Amino acid sequence: MNTPSNPSPENNENQLKPEPDSEKTPTPPAPDAGTKTAAAGGKGKKAASDVALPSLGLLGTLRWAWTQLTSMRTALFLLLLLAVAAVPGSLFPQRPANPAAVTQYIQDNPGSGPWLDRFQLFDVYSSVWFSAIYLLLFISLIGCVIPRAKVHWKALRSKPPRTPTKLSRLPEYGTLAVPAGTGLTASQAARDAEAILSKRGYRVEARDLDGDRPSVGAERGFLKETGNLVFHVSLIGVLASVAVGGLLGYNGQRVVVEGDTFVNTLVGYDTFTPGTNFTESQLSPYSLTLDEFEVTFDRQPNGNVQPLDFHADVTVQEDPDEEPRKETLKVNEPLNIGGTKVYLVGNGYAPVVTVRDGEGEIAYQGPVVGVPTDGVYTSLMVIKAPDAKPDQLGFVGFFLPTAMLDSQGVSFSGDPDPVNPQLNLNSYYGDLGLDDGVPTNVFVLDTEDLTPLNNRDLDSGGIVLGMNQTYDLPEGKGSISFDGLLRYAALDVHYDPAKTGVLIFSVLSLAGLSASLFLARRRVWVRTGTAEDGRIMVEYGLLARGEDARLETEAEALRNLLEKKWLAGAPAANPAEGPDTLADASVAGSTGRTEETGKDS
Repeated sequence: MNTPSNPSPENNENQLKPEPDSEKTPTPPAPDAGTKTAAAGGKGKKAASDVALPSLGLLGTLRWAWTQLTSMRTALFLLLLLAVAAVPGSLFPQRPANPAAVTQYIQDNPGSGPWLDRFQLFDVYSSVWFSAIYLLLFISLIGCVIPRAKVHWKALRSKPPRTPTKLSRLPEYGTLAVPAGTGLTASQAARDAEAILSKRGYRVEARDLDGDRPSVGAERGFLKETGNLVFHVSLIGVLASVAVGGLLGYNGQRVVVEGDTFVNTLVGYDTFTPGTNFTESQLSPYSLTLDEFEVTFDRQPNGNVQPLDFHADVTVQEDPDEEPRKETLKVNEPLNIGGTKVYLVGNGYAPVVTVRDGEGEIAYQGPVVGVPTDGVYTSLMVIKAPDAKPDQLGFVGFFLPTAMLDSQGVSFSGDPDPVNPQLNLNSYYGDLGLDDGVPTNVFVLDTEDLTPLNNRDLDSGGIVLGMNQTYDLPEGKGSISFDGLLRYAALDVHYDPAKTGVLIFSVLSLAGLSASLFLARRRVWVRTGTAEDGRIMVEYGLLARGEDARLETEAEALRNLLEKKWLAGAPAANPAEGPDTLADASVAGSTGRTEETGKDS
């Protein structure tokens, strides 16, 4: 296969256009001496840098700005900038997700905290600057896609390009010579080439079939640009879907103890993160009751008591008028309820306690959620009784499912199952700080302003409670009893109205990207003619738009098909009987490789 000595990708588009019939170009008149002097910057002549350029004006400036914004380079830069701009959202606490953490951060950092707040770094994803980048990227992508879509639409409707005068200049070029006496004509050869190319998926057009040198133009690979456009449109769709999800979606968390019911209302959540345009009417009126939570542990000798399975048996009622139904909630197997997905994200123990104040009244009664700190469910316990009189009461300590003592007399849990449940607590009294109007963490007890009643450093010691035991607090402050033990499940409720759109556009973007990467845009031309000795001379050339490593393979496949069509069983021709190429038969001086009966001449 002959390859031109200097095929340049930059000349591809020029190669697609036919050359003028005459190869001679009029020579422009030589510049006179005055012109040479001016070009050389002679005396009395203005230099090019001294020429005053017209100002762009407002319209020209706007057009230039639009051109810059809608360039692919700008779109890529904005995409990278958006990724960088999202980083502060993971470095600093965000007000929509955890306002208490933001308040605490500002208090702990009085110097930098207010400045970070001024730059909206505690509300990154709805900040002015993040929204500006997002919108500019959106506009840039649309501005990139629309003009390219118009050009592609015109290309789809246009005919294959005209046959170049010199096919030998193309990256892949070859010739065939069909011996005389086969009954094949130049016109029929062009029709055969048209049929072969059409079967290979090319869009073809035969030209000058009644002339001396009929030709065929063919083109394929439009799906490459179509895939590219689909990818960019899908990227816009993903951005739009994510924006819709951020505006209308929400997610929340709730800890549900066995026997309790979660109702999908704002007050039913422990924490709730709404979208920017969220309204309470979007909440579906369903309820979920945790009937029982079960954990299965590995009891094999070398199993290290690892958990094997978590599952929650729940009762779901999607509408007040509907009948409840039983469901099982497992890890990574969320329930679809009322358009939301309910995930199981955690579990633990909730000891049931009763706290009485110094007047003998019940200040707190019910389960207290413990936070597991290890694999055997040693759990951090914080109990607050703000209604106690005359002083508020607080307790902090640990819950041990299977309490044991080490050699130094320190209690620890030896098993995750509640074989010997025990509460080890310290007690305090004073102002718990719950009446200040400042959000506090339910799992943290600030003891700085509290007076201790029980701990290891006092004569009263710490509180140790087994199941169904009661402890009387010192100084007549009240009592605390360990009444029972329940399990709890931590639920994450997620609602995203745009998730289907994100999935669809993501799949389309992958399909479009694959098409744009693995398909090739190719053009093929075949020209035929009859030599003076009666042989049918055929030349063909192939050109790819952009890089195409398989263009040579395509040229060989086309050559094999043409040989099979015309030269199979044909008598060998005498090379001395006539010219070797179509160019030799018509325009002397052209070069190319000739194939006679499948051999190089």
